[in-house]
Amino acid sequence: MKRNLASPRSRWRKINPMAAYDGLPPDLRAWLADAALPWSAASVLRIWQRALRETGCPQAAKTRLSRAEAKTLARDAAIVWGHCYPKGSE
Repeated sequence: MKRNLASPRSRWRKINPMAAYDGLPPDLRAWLADAALPWSAASVLRIWQRALRETGCPQAAKTRLSRAEAKTLARDAAIVWGHCYPKGSE
């Protein structure tokens, strides 16, 4: 039986997700513990580092992460439940 050699294994995870999480700064891990979305360590770290470069303040970085999460949740809610959610169809 031939193996499917056309699908490259390089697309699969190259890092351990738990090790990536463990390598995050403590403040960021604390924010992730209460996050509503299942963030990847890479994506949340990218936002965190950009916010720290621009503001230099961990609290401002947490605020930026919360805004990004709220924006994503609002976009996803509109896709799933419609643009009137949560107000209803009036």
